[in-house]
Amino acid sequence: MTDAWVAEHAGRIAARAERELEALVAVSSPSGDVRGAEEAISVACALLPEEAQIQRVPCSSPDHADDLIARLRGTGTRRIVLLGHVDTVVAHDAHRPLRHEEGRLVGSGSIDMKAGDVLALGVLRALAAQPHRFAEVALVLVVDEEWRIGPFAHVDRFAGWDACLCFEAGQHTPEGQDAVVVRRKAAGTLRVEAHGRSAHSGSAPQRGRNALLALADAARRIADQHDPEGPLRLTAVPTVMTVGDAFNVVPANGALTCDLRADALRAFDAVLAAIPEEVDEVRLEPVLQRQWPGMDAREVTAELLVAAGERLGRPIVWADRGGASDASYFAPAVPLTVDGLGPRGGGAHAPHEFVDPASLHPRAEVALALVAALTT
Repeated sequence: MTDAWVAEHAGRIAARAERELEALVAVSSPSGDVRGAEEAISVACALLPEEAQIQRVPCSSPDHADDLIARLRGTGTRRIVLLGHVDTVVAHDAHRPLRHEEGRLVGSGSIDMKAGDVLALGVLRALAAQPHRFAEVALVLVVDEEWRIGPFAHVDRFAGWDACLCFEAGQHTPEGQDAVVVRRKAAGTLRVEAHGRSAHSGSAPQRGRNALLALADAARRIADQHDPEGPLRLTAVPTVMTVGDAFNVVPANGALTCDLRADALRAFDAVLAAIPEEVDEVRLEPVLQRQWPGMDAREVTAELLVAAGERLGRPIVWADRGGASDASYFAPAVPLTVDGLGPRGGGAHAPHEFVDPASLHPRAEVALALVAALTT
């Protein structure tokens, strides 16, 4: 049987979730857009409990809007961080407001991760009514998760807290059990710049040093390191090449971007080592622009998942995911970190991105059951 507090507040969260999601998705907030971020944060602030103390703190990335921290003070003993982001990867001209389509809630940034933000806000409101459950709860909403190059600024602020709950998209097991994410791969974005020499491709191609061919060679070498079945489950995938200015000119400069994932950041060393300094007199400069740490909280969260399942009245099981998340940054400083507490959906970053509305209530129950297990 579901815990009474969990059942009551899950119903309240679910009853408001679609309207709140519509308000958040109505705001186009691509990473780096200050105006969109400010508007999205304003919507989130309107949904906070009255008791919340609002802070705007510098974002991890320069030239971005400030991030939001909303705090509740209580009389209990536990300190919990709720984590989300309001930025998307969808440009303004491609933004889609929320629409009902074939039983889905379709809209830009809906599953990644404004629907998760809605559930986090609901959990904060539920806790505001019972301050005896906690010493402090903080909701952190950042504006640069989708394309952050530098370090994450907020980890030290919450180091040593009792738990971090992140509301990226949720999932089911193949058997239909509720799952949360406690294991994630490390992620990196590798950029290789090529510096050659231009020449007329018809009259004097031999004078040129072809950046396109050098980058193609680098792409093949990087792809050769792809080893998803290996000990560190490394995936190395070239994804974007930008090179050349005219059809009749040997391209002198260009850049190759690759997506790297593995169980540990050290796996990327072999990829970097595979790139030569020079190919046919074209100089290559590799830079690992983004380095997201891996996360493996399976052991430390096992007892919590059992306790939460008892309050929920059904099992909560662990899952892993290849995608990166800010939860991975928190896990070393707050070992009891659980991710994937948002609703279920799909199509992240695509025009058909959607939330399954039927998952809003059960996923609110999962999040609240974890909170109940942490605070009682």
